[in-house]
Amino acid sequence: MKFRVSAVQYHLHTIASFDEFAAQATHYVRTAQEFDVDFILFPEFFTTQLLSIGDENGVALGIERLPEFTDAYIELFRDLAKETNTHIIGGTHVIEKGGKLYNTAHLFYPDGRVAAQPKLHITPTEVTEWNMSAGDELNVFETDKGTIALLTCYDIEFPEIVRMAKARGADVIFCPSCTDDRHGFHRVRYTSHARAVENQVYVVTTGTIGSLPTVDFMRGNFGQAAVITPNDVPFPPRGILAEGEINDDMIITADLDLELLYKVREKGSVTTWRDRRTDLYTDWS
Repeated sequence: MKFRVSAVQYHLHTIASFDEFAAQATHYVRTAQEFDVDFILFPEFFTTQLLSIGDENGVALGIERLPEFTDAYIELFRDLAKETNTHIIGGTHVIEKGGKLYNTAHLFYPDGRVAAQPKLHITPTEVTEWNMSAGDELNVFETDKGTIALLTCYDIEFPEIVRMAKARGADVIFCPSCTDDRHGFHRVRYTSHARAVENQVYVVTTGTIGSLPTVDFMRGNFGQAAVITPNDVPFPPRGILAEGEINDDMIITADLDLELLYKVREKGSVTTWRDRRTDLYTDWS
């Protein structure tokens, strides 16, 4: 099976209303639609742009106010997914549940369904500065294009969780990310390549770019989208199907061929998934 994916290098800048946010998101979706894509990926924390709207005194909102936009966010992306007949991974949005804040990736299906995956590994800044809580369950999602998983930024740095997703049938890992400097960016990028090699899966990742000068911890962003493959003969030698220009406002697009994954798992130069030593370490399945 083949299908097409796009990833958005979302440009963060100060806005004055939810309508401005909606117009920018719609622009990216409709641009991707012109390439007849099946999946569109937005970055982690891109809805923090809504905090720049500010309160009645013009002061940027705190992270605890972001869940106030949840209903409007879901309505916007549900409508866009239905209108364009596209699966949209709406980056992550902070939701409130049981008095706790969760950094949550959302999958919007073309038929109007909405699925969610809270981030499972929380960075020190998310804990100490934003009081985020970690999700406690890994989900994989069935689509008419195959099985996918949504693992956010720091999650991709933990090999166990990606092994679990693959063991449950995921062939594509969508990884929305948000990093503020080169160090963080390369941690996510290098480990995305490692997870693709280890599990013989595709990884689609992207990050925020631009700046929110009034929003704490969103003033610096360093991002680049990429569609990453295993490193084997059917794929590009560097394991990159497509990548954006670093810190540019843009969308990248690539075609994923699941049959190539199945072939390299069976008869590749290396067969890392098949050759795992479950007699020595846990399979996590």
